[in-house]
Amino acid sequence: MAGKDKGKEGKVLKILVKKDRVVVDGVNIRTKHVKKTPQRAGQKIEYPAAIHISNVMAIDPKTKKPTRIGYKVEKGKKMRIAKKSGTVIETAKVEKKAPKVKK
Repeated sequence: MAGKDKGKEGKVLKILVKKDRVVVDGVNIRTKHVKKTPQRAGQKIEYPAAIHISNVMAIDPKTKKPTRIGYKVEKGKKMRIAKKSGTVIETAKVEKKAPKVKK
């Protein structure tokens, strides 16, 4: 919603909850230069960096435009809805990592 990548769309790759940031595919691209070694050639690696979550909006599935999110409770189940069209926005399933165990 703001900055050099205003208006771009992409899939959320990672959510950094404690830092209030998200990594979006194709947005806020950074370049890392890797020095050459005897085993491999030098190269430039492009990767998406994190942006603040306040600069991101969900896309309305019906109108394909940015929209705010609202909540609605039906039959004891809380659902996210798009404010513009009232369409239900499905949430992605988050895979939980197994806790690390010290040995």
